[in-house]
Amino acid sequence: MAEGVTRDDLRAAVASGVIDERQAVSLQTLSDQRMGYRANMVGDDEPFELFKGFAEIFVTVGLALLMAGFIGLTALLGDFALIPVTMMALAFALALYFTKRRRMTLPSIALCIAFATGLTFLADALITGSTALEPDSTRARILGAAGMLAMAFYFRIFRLPFAMFVLGLFGLLFMSGIVDLIQPASTAAGSPWRGSFMDIFGVTRLFDLRSNPYMAVGTLVFGICAFIAALYFDTKDPHRISRYASTAFWLHILAAPALVNTLVMSNYQMGGLGTLIAVFILTIFTLLAVIIDRRSFLTAGLIYMGLIIAQLIKDTNADWAPVITTLVLGVFVTALGAFWTQARASIMGALPNFPGKDRLPPYADGLAVSE
Repeated sequence: MAEGVTRDDLRAAVASGVIDERQAVSLQTLSDQRMGYRANMVGDDEPFELFKGFAEIFVTVGLALLMAGFIGLTALLGDFALIPVTMMALAFALALYFTKRRRMTLPSIALCIAFATGLTFLADALITGSTALEPDSTRARILGAAGMLAMAFYFRIFRLPFAMFVLGLFGLLFMSGIVDLIQPASTAAGSPWRGSFMDIFGVTRLFDLRSNPYMAVGTLVFGICAFIAALYFDTKDPHRISRYASTAFWLHILAAPALVNTLVMSNYQMGGLGTLIAVFILTIFTLLAVIIDRRSFLTAGLIYMGLIIAQLIKDTNADWAPVITTLVLGVFVTALGAFWTQARASIMGALPNFPGKDRLPPYADGLAVSE
């Protein structure tokens, strides 16, 4: 067996403060260069960790009970206005131990959600209590901006990757408020905070450039910004061993639906030539996912792949269109998943050199998993 520094060793060293993340990346790069990347690969996995064991689930349950107890105590004292403040203060104090010191994943995510929830209720209460502020769009802009600033501070203190995901959600809310400011009529039909249940989750109105161009352009700009931020963190950790990669993962989760839905849906609903354009865009996103070694864009595009394949089969008047669609998608996803690294090595090797190519995850000299 090849000897060398394992990723678990580096994660433990970073968590204990022996080295920082940048030093961990440099050390792993040097180890890979000396030992060969194949010997140090852990399959073709895209690292993602929601919790490390049942102990974290147990602690998270305890934190939820503790938080509920403090909130209930605050309510019994008769000052309901202090509940959001209590949530934020308690979540921040507990995060100093469970996130900053212990680096526990699931409890850290739960505490981040609690902090963001308290912030939302507090900011909304302050906005609603001001008669100078109009509801809806103004509330969204102020709440979105306050949330982004607060979560940027939270990320700066705790270096929690999930905090960037929450920051992105506040950014999406801020973008919606900006769209309503520019074109109020557009959000009257497609505002994410107005109307019925279907208005809240009305994907068509949110992402279709024809029916709601301002909101769709907003989601497109949001997706581009999230994608650029994700690439920034990705290129700081091409070997995917530190929190840089985890931060990029959460940002890709935001970027992929915003970009894929806006560009593909707007063309797919046109039919005819629009469907062909949608297929072309899905192909581009597939190649992009392979190049940057992130599967989120493929996951976001699976629905449209299924719709397009189903429509093609349906045109043949076949009653078994759903079955064939499921089968085709299953074969495609399974095959790509099984031979992801081989396909990526071939594609990256065929592409000419471009800026940043050497800062993407390694692909040559035996990256593909041996069969």
